[in-house]
Amino acid sequence: MAVVDALLRRVRRLDPGCFALVMATGIVSVDASQHGMPWLALALFAFNLIAYAWLLVLTALRLARFRHSMVADFVDPSRGAGFLTLAAATSVLGSQCLLVVSCPRLALGLAIAGAVLWLALIYLFFAATITARFKPGFTRSINGGWLVAVVSTQALAALVALIAGHAPTPRGGWLFVALCLYLLGAALYLLIITLVVYRMVFFPMRAREFTPPYWIDMGALAVTTLAGSLVVINTPAASPLLPLLPFVKGFTLFFWATASWWIPLLVILELWRHIWRHVPVRYETDDWDIVFPIGMYTVGTFELAQALHLDFLRTIPAVGVYVSLLAWLLVALIGLRRLYRSQFRHAPHVSR
Repeated sequence: MAVVDALLRRVRRLDPGCFALVMATGIVSVDASQHGMPWLALALFAFNLIAYAWLLVLTALRLARFRHSMVADFVDPSRGAGFLTLAAATSVLGSQCLLVVSCPRLALGLAIAGAVLWLALIYLFFAATITARFKPGFTRSINGGWLVAVVSTQALAALVALIAGHAPTPRGGWLFVALCLYLLGAALYLLIITLVVYRMVFFPMRAREFTPPYWIDMGALAVTTLAGSLVVINTPAASPLLPLLPFVKGFTLFFWATASWWIPLLVILELWRHIWRHVPVRYETDDWDIVFPIGMYTVGTFELAQALHLDFLRTIPAVGVYVSLLAWLLVALIGLRRLYRSQFRHAPHVSR
């Protein structure tokens, strides 16, 4: 019973953004696959399948047993966007099914599930936020986590573009959907990042308030770069969308350049948080929101180099793959250390 009670306590406090683990692992797996590490990529894919299934079970259990707590998180503007990590993770896992292993049917099933989850969650989140009777205020509501709305949109766009490219016959409809999702994600980014930067620049921010989700400021741009690059790569020469490709190429490069600008600033702010302000390094579920943007920037740059035939850009992912693997390993080890200490602390004392 003690084990069951402990599990239920964890389920009740399950972080809305817990699927960031699947997003981070999935993109690092793709990264490893692109750089000649197939066994590592497959190992991470297997781990991701287990993690995805386990988190789905925990989420379903929370919905069944602690519905009021879950709804309270969903209508909280500062936490509700985290639920969109489920939609994003589903699409990232689907992309793994095409880029790491050859499972097109599973990829198609995950694309359909990802689309349904994306439609339901993104509209429910914005509807709940807009119609809420009590709102905690601007600084307590907006944060980088809101950009998961962009990430989930672009992750779905990337998966749809991949499915179109892996189809035995050209599927113009799939590419059209991918392009529309890409443009929608771009529009959402420009809207949301304006609010996020306004909050960061014009309101006081304590070091503890600079949380890992602010790395999604860059991660949303990186996944937009990936989605645009895949649209360009998978558009056949006879496609009616061909005249739009110069626009897509320029817009995608614009987002990649902006993502590159964000990286030094985020590193500076991370140093300010931990070294200057002495915020201790502790494992949080949100830490995967740092790993995902790093891995996505590497994968997005790799595909951008291919889409624009800019071979000199390949130097970045050639180094970035090791950075993303190291980041994943560090967060995983810190998480295991915290789990071990938690289990040891709550283990029953046996007297001799």
